Amino acid sequence: MVLSFLPLVGTLLLLAPVAAASVSPGANLAVTRVAVHAFGDYVGADRPRKHRQRDRLRAAHVGVTHRLYASKTLLYAAVAGVSGSVLGVYVAAATLALLRIGGEAIRTALPALLGFLADLTRIGQLTVTELFPLLLLSSATVGVGSAVAVYLFRWEILDQRAHARATQIEATLPRTVAFVYALSRSGMALPAVLETLSRNEDVYGEAARELGVAVRDMNTFGTDVLTALEHMAERTPSQNMAEFGENLASVLGSGQELSAFLRDQYERYQEEAESQQEQYLELISTFAEAYVTVLVAGPLFFITILVVIGIVLSDTLPLLRAVVYLAIPLASFGFVVYIDSITRSTGDAIAADQPVGDARLDAVTRSNADGFGDGSGARTDGGATGVDRGGAERGDRWAASRERLAAYDRIEAVLDAARRPAGIVLERPELTALLTVPVGLWWVWMRTPSFRPTPTAFARAVDSPVIEAALLVLAAYGLAYEIEKRRIRAIERAVPDFLDRMASVNDAGVSVIESLRRLTRSDLGRLTPELERTWRDVQWGATVTTALDRFRRRVHSPMVSRAIALVTNAVDASGDVAPVLEIAADEARSTRRLRRERRQVMVTYLLVIYVSFAVFLGIIGALTVAFIPAVEGAQLSSPGGVSGVSTGVFEGIGGVDTDSYVLIFYHASAIQAVASGLIAGQLGEGNVSDGVKHATVMLLLAYLTFVIVG
Repeated sequence: MVLSFLPLVGTLLLLAPVAAASVSPGANLAVTRVAVHAFGDYVGADRPRKHRQRDRLRAAHVGVTHRLYASKTLLYAAVAGVSGSVLGVYVAAATLALLRIGGEAIRTALPALLGFLADLTRIGQLTVTELFPLLLLSSATVGVGSAVAVYLFRWEILDQRAHARATQIEATLPRTVAFVYALSRSGMALPAVLETLSRNEDVYGEAARELGVAVRDMNTFGTDVLTALEHMAERTPSQNMAEFGENLASVLGSGQELSAFLRDQYERYQEEAESQQEQYLELISTFAEAYVTVLVAGPLFFITILVVIGIVLSDTLPLLRAVVYLAIPLASFGFVVYIDSITRSTGDAIAADQPVGDARLDAVTRSNADGFGDGSGARTDGGATGVDRGGAERGDRWAASRERLAAYDRIEAVLDAARRPAGIVLERPELTALLTVPVGLWWVWMRTPSFRPTPTAFARAVDSPVIEAALLVLAAYGLAYEIEKRRIRAIERAVPDFLDRMASVNDAGVSVIESLRRLTRSDLGRLTPELERTWRDVQWGATVTTALDRFRRRVHSPMVSRAIALVTNAVDASGDVAPVLEIAADEARSTRRLRRERRQVMVTYLLVIYVSFAVFLGIIGALTVAFIPAVEGAQLSSPGGVSGVSTGVFEGIGGVDTDSYVLIFYHASAIQAVASGLIAGQLGEGNVSDGVKHATVMLLLAYLTFVIVG
């Protein structure tokens, strides 16, 4: 018996290092060394397939060499083949045991040539000789299939990643071209513009990261800018990026005016952004109609039919529970995921929708903390770095201060949360769950009966407290999210005016610092307090770029981040930033216009979802108020059927569990409310978090409806 399970133990030991490689760097290094040692020479041979595979790796932007990736692919395929061969036998044996299928039944059903498969029913009693044919057959089927599947999956996933990167590049390319065009107008040379862009990948996303490949090619290997751009165009998965790189290299090589070319490209991509917006809205409208038809009207029709059949003919409660508790939530979740994956290609840029990093600001802060100045260690009075007037080392003089600063840095996040807890919660709405979830659980526990009734009675007693707790959690999150979102939107509305005014003042010959001071006295709505804080930073000794970077970190707005990145880099390049500011203002205005158009169009479909949910709730309420009481009345009036009507199709009414149907109606309304609300936010505003407020409203409507009905 022990010998029959040795292959299974060996397979588990074989799979252990591969599984550990995904979580342990040490295990990953060991697996990589084994793979390269076993297959490195084979995959390193120069073949046409190698070049195609290398192109796929470059397009997917995978940070490993072809030799390493291909070697690990072959190793994983070999491990999958061996483990699949062995596990196939034991999984088949476990399945037969679970289904209680005996050996004689297998011998009767299969030809005599395959009669040895009946030994699967006594896997624990087999000898090595009896086990060998089973392993051989499993190797020829499950093993080969597993090896081929793993090999193809490892290369296919590269194509999927390349396609995803292409989508992100296409979405962020217009803003990236605007950045290159703006800085080139400020007088900065193109190589310097590209290098500056590569330092702002966190703001401009995947398109900037792709051009950063050309920058690293120039900096690391000394490649000229034309060749680097041509190489980037060859390896990028985005057709538009490849076209832009080739055209840019052609313009540089022919000596044409770069600014005119970039202006044409900028205008072209602005027009393409509007075209993509129209495609996006058409796609979203189709999804909204599909959702209302398939996931609102469909379940409502199905539930109604099942209720009628269950009451008149036969019990349909198990199927109804499967629809309500499994089909509707799973279908809604799949719909949200599908919408998110489809609409990212035509919606706003992925990177632009996320809070930007503060690497540059952190670098400035670290240099100021360590060197008390520019980071070089030089004193502002020109004194020496290492020795003070008394000849003592400055390291001893400032050691205590550095230690206090380091201690403060370690507890800064805690102190910040203690100083402004509301601000932290607004920036991270999910933190509301730390309070609302325990309160909700306490509320459910307080209102849950202590006795042990029937499952239906217990579910009826606990469902309302659960919905009330869910309302608390959703309402707190939605409120915090909406307050912060409205604050950011109010600031973004003033960004184009801020940039236009700053460009006008700077164009009149006023310096950037003086322009900032004058704008603090302007009426720019919610942006004015932030500008006043930025100006106070400058008054306290911060540079303009540092103060603006701090402004960017406080606001957490993609639009502001792009504008600040343009302004700060233009200030570093030249004092004449008016052309850059005009381009930044135009880009911000275009983004706001597209967003406003999308919101206006999607209001219609948002109302459609609300109306469809109201219809769903109305019909469910009608079934609860009118149909179920009529059935209960029929039960009371005649034990065998309806009063005055002969028995037949109505014979089963007397045994209908009407309480269970009402309970399912209640739960179906609550589940549909949350699903419809989240999908309304995803369709209308592009984010599931935007749907929390809609889910709260719809869930409250469902709750009040059944409270009134009950």
